[in-house]
Amino acid sequence: MVPSFAAFQLLLLIGFLSSGSESLRFDLQSGHTKCISEDIKQNAVTVGKYHVVNPNEAQPLTDDRKLVVRVTSTTGNTFHYSDKVESGQFAFVAGEGGDFMTCFWVPDHKPQVTLTVDFDWRTGVAAKQWSSVAKKGDVEAMEFELQKLFETANSIQEEMYYLREREEEMQDLNASTNTKMARLSFLSLFVCSSVAGLQIWHLKTFFHKKKLI
Repeated sequence: MVPSFAAFQLLLLIGFLSSGSESLRFDLQSGHTKCISEDIKQNAVTVGKYHVVNPNEAQPLTDDRKLVVRVTSTTGNTFHYSDKVESGQFAFVAGEGGDFMTCFWVPDHKPQVTLTVDFDWRTGVAAKQWSSVAKKGDVEAMEFELQKLFETANSIQEEMYYLREREEEMQDLNASTNTKMARLSFLSLFVCSSVAGLQIWHLKTFFHKKKLI
């Protein structure tokens, strides 16, 4: 039973890791757009790298074989934009969760040209294997986001410590109040007993004086 459960966990982990990465090659004709979506969780690290395959490595790519690339979130926020490039990369921490879209577009040309594009996109755990592709500015942005997360975690921890101290103070106050109430109860009982005893003594004295008993 246990080995089966362990195997299930292993398969689940493999599935999770594979779902966080996407590597593909596709053809894109000039005047057309190709969009690829990826479901990214909030605060997850994501990195991508793309380049146009040069059919003739001996010659540089001409302007008609360059891309326009844009990465946007579900709400329309732009996280990366490059105009007329043959290669590029991006890295950021998702400030919001949802489907992120990477769109490739080639300006229209006559005659029409077809580009072959290699694209790798990784998120979460898989993205950690690609930390070297991030630009300095992107790394600084990620450091800033991680610093904010670290400060938020510290704030939550401090709040938990404060609430724990308040709980201990309340427990001490309850214990002190219970002790005082117990003493007050004993004092009240003693006073009541004393008053009752004095009343009985006074009545007996009164009855004796009146020779009623």
